[in-house]
Amino acid sequence: MAITKTGSATYEGLGKGGAGHVSTGSGVLSDQPYGFKTRFEDGAGTNPEELVAAAHASCFTMALSFALERAGFTDGRLETKAKVTLDKDGDGFSVTRSDLTLTAKVPGIERAKFDEIASGAKANCPISKLLNAEISLEIASFEG
Repeated sequence: MAITKTGSATYEGLGKGGAGHVSTGSGVLSDQPYGFKTRFEDGAGTNPEELVAAAHASCFTMALSFALERAGFTDGRLETKAKVTLDKDGDGFSVTRSDLTLTAKVPGIERAKFDEIASGAKANCPISKLLNAEISLEIASFEG
């Protein structure tokens, strides 16, 4: 079973002087502005790294939720923040890491078991598999 999701972007003008708009197939993002100012400065709009961070945080959190359910846990709350780093790479740039910070409350689970399940979710969520970057996971808060 293959699932295909879509996104699109337009860019008018070239380089720093240009500006674009990004949309998702679902319509949740529709013609959101992006460009040099939103990526490298504090311009209004979004940027690819911010979108990757949101995708990674949501993918990991969902993967962890399903893994915890498979392990027999039925209640909990998970919140993940992702910080994606864009570094200079020769004449261009590369996404070099994604740092996940997790706050979790899962009644009845021991910390060692939680860490094992969270580590598996980090390694196996589809966005983690997509990224060719260092991925860290900090469990900022945990309640069993």
